[in-house]
Amino acid sequence: MTARFTGRTVLVTGGGTGIGRAVALAFAREGARVVVAGRREEPLKETVRQMEAAGGEAVAITADVTRAADVRNLVERTVERFGGLDVAVNNVGMLIAPAKVADIDEDDWDRIMDTNLKGIWLSMKYEICHMREHGGGAIVNIASNLGAHMRRPGFGAYAAGKAAVSALTRNAALDHIGDGVRINAVSPGPVETPMSSRPGESSPEKAERMRRDVPVGRAGAPDEIAAAVLHLASDEAGYTVGADLVLDGGVTA
Repeated sequence: MTARFTGRTVLVTGGGTGIGRAVALAFAREGARVVVAGRREEPLKETVRQMEAAGGEAVAITADVTRAADVRNLVERTVERFGGLDVAVNNVGMLIAPAKVADIDEDDWDRIMDTNLKGIWLSMKYEICHMREHGGGAIVNIASNLGAHMRRPGFGAYAAGKAAVSALTRNAALDHIGDGVRINAVSPGPVETPMSSRPGESSPEKAERMRRDVPVGRAGAPDEIAAAVLHLASDEAGYTVGADLVLDGGVTA
């Protein structure tokens, strides 16, 4: 363990699996007190177990980030448990079945926008409200290389939501840097998580697709995304405001 985040409290939404779990574990290894949040209790508990096994201090809180009351309660409980909130990583996201724009179901559109965009906005809203009254902080939003950086047929709803996350992040950064809240985004490409796998695709098939489609020849590791998040959240990135860091192995180069 290192001391880069010792004494700081970090909130990670979507912390039960994948990138969110990797981010939470990385903060715990660097001395942070970590709150992981999400809709499902059991994956969050497993993340906490792994953090505690690594010597970290952690707690799980179930919350639906599409509901203002849940997010407000999440921030309040984080502050009550650890005395403050210094860093937030807003990672909740979802995919829907690919469909051309004219064929997207309205309910699917609403679900993806509620989770991928409204959830980020609500999380930032309550995180910033606390941070600006208590000395500032750092926020990192997880966007995607699909959206502001590239498009793909069948992914119009997802791309629209994630492009909006990138734009919202940059506007929030301008709005609140004067309050001492430094806000940035990370936009991953394909990462070794279930979300990047196609239905029915085997591991060898996925690996071959990555070799073909990604210039670096593989999917990213969740720990590689976590390393970038920790950098943006750290004092080392104090001059980085409103950035959207693309991590996709060269796909959008």
